[in-house]
Amino acid sequence: MAISSALLLGGVATAQKIAFEEYNLDNGLHVILHQDNSAPVVITSVMYHVGSKDENPNKTGFAHFFEHLLFEGTKNIKRGEWFNIVTANGGINNANTSDDRTYYYEVFPSNNLELALWMESERLMHPVINQIGVDTQKEVIKEEKNSRYDNQPYGKIIQAVKENLFINHPYRWTTIGSTEHLNSAKLEDFKAFNQKFYVPNNAVLVVAGDFEQKQAKEWIQNYFGPIKKGTSIQRETFVEKPITETIKATHIDPNIQIPMLVTAYRTPSMKSRDARVLDFISAYLSDGKSSKLYKKIVDNKKIALQIGAVGFNQEDYGMYILYGLPMTNFTNKDLLKEIDEEIVKIQTDLISEKDYQKLLNQFENQFVNENSSVEGIAENLAKYYLLYGDINLINNDIDIYHSITREEIRSVAQKYLNQNQRLILDYIPTPEKNEN
Repeated sequence: MAISSALLLGGVATAQKIAFEEYNLDNGLHVILHQDNSAPVVITSVMYHVGSKDENPNKTGFAHFFEHLLFEGTKNIKRGEWFNIVTANGGINNANTSDDRTYYYEVFPSNNLELALWMESERLMHPVINQIGVDTQKEVIKEEKNSRYDNQPYGKIIQAVKENLFINHPYRWTTIGSTEHLNSAKLEDFKAFNQKFYVPNNAVLVVAGDFEQKQAKEWIQNYFGPIKKGTSIQRETFVEKPITETIKATHIDPNIQIPMLVTAYRTPSMKSRDARVLDFISAYLSDGKSSKLYKKIVDNKKIALQIGAVGFNQEDYGMYILYGLPMTNFTNKDLLKEIDEEIVKIQTDLISEKDYQKLLNQFENQFVNENSSVEGIAENLAKYYLLYGDINLINNDIDIYHSITREEIRSVAQKYLNQNQRLILDYIPTPEKNEN
């Protein structure tokens, strides 16, 4: 939800239409081609429709684990050689996992497209899942969890929010999952997960950049065509009851000295129009140092060291999380009072025409910026196809934002941001450290 106000410095950019071609292989793999010959670079990416929400609640962390495990090697790529092959051929690669999907990509000089396609087909067709690879990555994940979450100040905010906002939905656990679940999992559990989710009919392949389309199609057919179609995945639907009473919770973090106020709202699917209106509201209230909350609470009243927000736009539900660090002699209650006053204003009055135009400009610039690189285009093509179910949003999602009215902003704030619809989380130090 956060949009950098710095994007406004150059005025409002104009979005260029993204051209693409899409088709399916017989095994169900969806293919998207976007040609851009402006630079001799090509991106090859595969997005799999599997994230932490697809996990067994007693075996969490598998989706993120596979993001690491599937670099271990394949039938034809020796263990430890993946990254060496990429760098030796002038490329870079990476992967990331969310609650909803896992994304792998390579960026190569355009003359190495065939290599990239072969490597991604190897990952899908011939992964080596053995005990040494699993044991190695368990240690990697354990270290990542310790450094980024368990021992990081304020590192468990998202975990604490999720645990309280979601009761039935798998969004209730974090993407990194449980170390205990990974440690207790058997090799057969990992193989079963791969067999279920890493199938061509659960993925989208994107090739974007400088390439010749006829040749690319031949290589795609040669390398991905022989992969067998997987069993259709039956996904369970999880519905959360509306929040009608304020949820109050406390989380003790031994790594901090200053308490933090966290208040969070459960929001609708990112595919909904209301989610886009909430993006506007988030930017208006809490996007950077020019936002209403920052100017009021940090700059003017000086009752907080920091105030901010993070939005999670997800396939089934989203989250809008506001947080603040109170100055000495002020409390979390003081911050909450100021936040609530600003939310009531947006629920009661229309935002000014000036602020409304600023929002339109911000989102126009963000939309252009996200499609300003071939890498960004590749990921957005995959995202809009796989998660939104409408690839054409890569060109017309901004039209939805343009159609949002000031009256709609007020109405959606009234619908989702009420005091009885939220979590209030006191994120505090251990008692002996908490002097407030």
